[in-house]
Amino acid sequence: MDLVSVSRPRPALSAQRLLVLVGILTVSVNLRPAAVSVGPVLEEVTDGLDMSHTVAGVLTSLPVLAFAGFGALAPWAAARLGVHRVTLLALGCVVAGLGGRSLVDSAAPFLLLTMVALAGMAAANVLLPSLIKLHFPNRIGLMTAAYTTSLAIGLTASLMLTVPISDAFGGWRAGLGVWAVLAAVSALPWLSLIVHDKHVERARHEISLTDIARTRLGWLMAVFFGLQSLQAYSIFGWFAQLWRDSGYSPTMAGNLVGVVAAVSIPLSLWLPAAAARRTDQRGILLCVMACYPLGYLGLMVAPHSLALPCAILVGIGACTFPLVLTMIGLRTRTPAGTAALSGFTQSVGYILAAVGPFTMGALYDATGGWQVPLWFLVALTIPQLFVGLRAARPGFVEDQLPHPPHVSPPGRGN
Repeated sequence: MDLVSVSRPRPALSAQRLLVLVGILTVSVNLRPAAVSVGPVLEEVTDGLDMSHTVAGVLTSLPVLAFAGFGALAPWAAARLGVHRVTLLALGCVVAGLGGRSLVDSAAPFLLLTMVALAGMAAANVLLPSLIKLHFPNRIGLMTAAYTTSLAIGLTASLMLTVPISDAFGGWRAGLGVWAVLAAVSALPWLSLIVHDKHVERARHEISLTDIARTRLGWLMAVFFGLQSLQAYSIFGWFAQLWRDSGYSPTMAGNLVGVVAAVSIPLSLWLPAAAARRTDQRGILLCVMACYPLGYLGLMVAPHSLALPCAILVGIGACTFPLVLTMIGLRTRTPAGTAALSGFTQSVGYILAAVGPFTMGALYDATGGWQVPLWFLVALTIPQLFVGLRAARPGFVEDQLPHPPHVSPPGRGN
C-alpha cells in the first residue's frame, strides 16, 4: 500500500502558513461530533427510530469500526489524490452523513449515514498527524497540542450542546443535524489548500501498513491506541445513560460527559508539548492513566454524589489520546512514516476498540446495572498501562523496518 507522499513545499508565506494552520484546526473540531453527539440523546434516538439496546450498542460501536476500516484506506487514497484533497473529501462525507441522518425515519438508513460521516472522520483522523509532519516537522508537540485542543473543543461542544439545541428546536434531529453546518463551514479553508496537491508523487522509500505490521513498535502503538480508544468510546457512548440512570436529567447527564471532554482542553494544550520535550514519555503516561481506575471505582460507590469528581478523573485518564497522537509523530522520522504508523495504529487499534461500546451495552442489558460494565473498564486499564509504557520508550519505527529509509534524525518539536 502506498503511503502519503506529497513533495515538500517551499517555505510558505505567513498567510499561506496561517491558512494551513486554520485548515488543520477547523478539521480537528469536526473529528468527534458524528461519533459522540448521539450519546446525550441516545434514548430519544432509540425511541424515535424504534431501536433495541443491542442495535444501540451497534450504533455506539460504529465509530471504531469506521475508523478501523476507512482509516486504513486514507494513506492509500492520499498517495494517489493528494493528502489535502482527501481531507476535503473527508469533510464532504461528514457534511452529507450528519445532515442526512437527521432526516431519516428508520434505524437502517440512520446507521448507514452515520457510517458515511464516520468514514470522513476516520480519514481525516489518520491524515492529520501526517499533515503536521509535512507542514510543521519541527513543531510536532506544539501543533499536536493545537489540534487535539481543537478536537477536544468540538468534542465538548457536541456533548454539552446537543441536548439544549434539541430542546430549543424541537427534538433530537435538530440537535444532531446542526453539526453538519459546522462541518460545511470548516471545509472552506480546504478549498484553497488543495493547491498543495498539484505535484503528487510516489515516495522513493515506500512504507506500507504491512511494513509497519512487521515492527514491534507498530504493534505496541496499535494495541495501546486500541485500548485507550476502547475506554474513550465506552465512556462517550454510555456514560450519559449511566448518569441518567443515577438520577440526573438528560441535560445534566450530557453536561457531565461534557466535563469529561472539557478536562482535556487545558491538558491538551500542555501534554503534547511536554511529551515532545522528552525522549521518554513513560512518567507522564503513568500519571495520566492512574486517574482512570480511580474515577471508575468512585462511580461504582456513588455515581450520583461523586459524579463531578469522577468525571474529572476519567477526563484526565482520557488524555492518553493526545499523548498517543503525539507519540505517533515522535516515533517516526518522515511524513510517509508518520502516515504509515498513523494508519496502522488507528486501523488496528479501532478494531480492538470496537469491543468496548458493544460489550458495555451487552453487559448493561445482561445485568441491568453499571457495576459489571465499570469493572470491565477497570480491568482493561492494566494491559493498557503495560503496553503504553513499552510504547513510550524512545525509538523510531523506521529503524525497525527490514530496509530502513535513509533519512536524517528529526528535530524534536515543542
